[in-house]
Amino acid sequence: MPISALLARIRRLVPENRDPHYDEIVRSFGVGALRPPPTPMSDGELARAIAEFLKDTPSTESVATLGRRLDPSNPL
Repeated sequence: MPISALLARIRRLVPENRDPHYDEIVRSFGVGALRPPPTPMSDGELARAIAEFLKDTPSTESVATLGRRLDPSNPL
């Protein structure tokens, strides 16, 4: 799945008032800290991963947590 399509799905699931989180997701894809999942996630799986990410302030640690949820084989 192209990153643009994944970001479109994420944008639909991230509340508008949490833009710093969305901005951090976009930045992390840009610098390579996050990669799209090797197999497509269901919207439910993606929503659960994003909900977990939104619990924390956007940080390297929370991006790493999201990265592990997106791709469990990723050693982030």
